Amino acid sequence: MDPNLAALRTIKALHTLVWAAFAGCIVAIPVVAWQRELRAAFVLIAVVMIEVGVLFANRMRCPLTDIAARHTGDRRANFDIYLPLWLARWNKHVFGTLFVLGIVYTLFRWRFP
Repeated sequence: MDPNLAALRTIKALHTLVWAAFAGCIVAIPVVAWQRELRAAFVLIAVVMIEVGVLFANRMRCPLTDIAARHTGDRRANFDIYLPLWLARWNKHVFGTLFVLGIVYTLFRWRFP
């Protein structure tokens, strides 16, 4: 097997696992806030904010994207992750919106018990 292909597959798998963990945190925020587990909601928000900080520090790109780019000339939106093309293309918009809504809902549940 081509070493570049093997490396790219490994990076894509790792990137997909990291993405799934953060996407799971984002989806869980309003759920745990609804259950009045506000400490858990704020912890999830903090975890996602760490990822947001990493993205800002890397010009809004995951560092794994740059590593994957070394192993292929493909530059489709999902060249570095195992996601459907449409989701990879709109990922930041979709999950950024869900994240902001989750924060707003958590603050609402905190402020108005």
